Amino acid sequence: MEYRSLGQTDLKVSAICLGTMTWGEQNTEAEAFAQMDLALARGVNFWDTAELYPVPPRPDTAGRTEEYIGNWLKARGGRDRVILATKVKGRSAALAHQAGLARDLSREQVLRAIEGSLKRLQTDYIDLYQLHWPDRRTNFFGQLGYTHDAEERSVPLRETLSALAEAVRAGKIRHVGLSNETPWGVLECLRLAEQEGLPRMVSIQNPYSLLNRTFEVGLAEIAIREHVGLLAYSPLAFGVLSGKYQGGARPEGARLTLFSQFSRYVGPRALAATEAYVTIARRHGLDPAQMALAFVTRQPFVTSNIIGATTLEQLQSNLDSADMQLSADVLREIEAVHQENPNPAP
Repeated sequence: MEYRSLGQTDLKVSAICLGTMTWGEQNTEAEAFAQMDLALARGVNFWDTAELYPVPPRPDTAGRTEEYIGNWLKARGGRDRVILATKVKGRSAALAHQAGLARDLSREQVLRAIEGSLKRLQTDYIDLYQLHWPDRRTNFFGQLGYTHDAEERSVPLRETLSALAEAVRAGKIRHVGLSNETPWGVLECLRLAEQEGLPRMVSIQNPYSLLNRTFEVGLAEIAIREHVGLLAYSPLAFGVLSGKYQGGARPEGARLTLFSQFSRYVGPRALAATEAYVTIARRHGLDPAQMALAFVTRQPFVTSNIIGATTLEQLQSNLDSADMQLSADVLREIEAVHQENPNPAP
């Protein structure tokens, strides 16, 4: 397993990060334990979760994923073996019903959320604490265009970062990161950190896959030049890039079979692009999912590739992608598909 620097910190994280958002919904606690055991044995030292998980979010399951991880840490010991990342929920009218989770990114809510995560995770500190999405109205979760609202009332970034600074000084979190953020948001956070002595963002967790390479447009240069590397989520586009949904198939127990509301990656253009990418993989004797993951992991702006699985067999295969080297021919063919059908599922 390759290990990479997390921003400008002294932490070295595995190039593959263990995603956890199915634990507590599609996966039992025992299955989550088995995944953590396998990932650790394969050299994965970086796990990502959130106070909101599992997904889809429901009032009776919110926080359950963190609880599973906390129970594993208590049972297995060795907290220092794992670099643990979690997130505080941003403002959301759709998720206002999630009692006990953050309502916005105000000082009070952020500090309260940190205490909740520490309790569920059964740990004294969080290695990487991320803002799950911006408090302000901006373009994320698949929205490309930006519409400004001059009447908006959101929590200032300065207040949020100041709360994070309190938690850093108290030793409750070590480093801070962003998620579902825009170029302006990243640069504004960096400006505030430099000018006001607030914690510097070390990472940004945004979607990135063969079906969604929009990160390359405005954020890739920032990630490299400012050492705020990408933690890529949905690298398989909810499993679509594995090819298992080809021809309208809906395998039993698969994510899109269970939760048809997740339609982000199954539009006509996305399915056409997926067909082309799967064809490339099979023509070269590659597993389509491993090829898609290897493409993400090799990008120079990626710090770690967040993989998720519901079975140990899937997890094992995904982990094997860390050793896959894509040939110049494969990369050339991938680029040709991208040029013909760019970013069909942003």
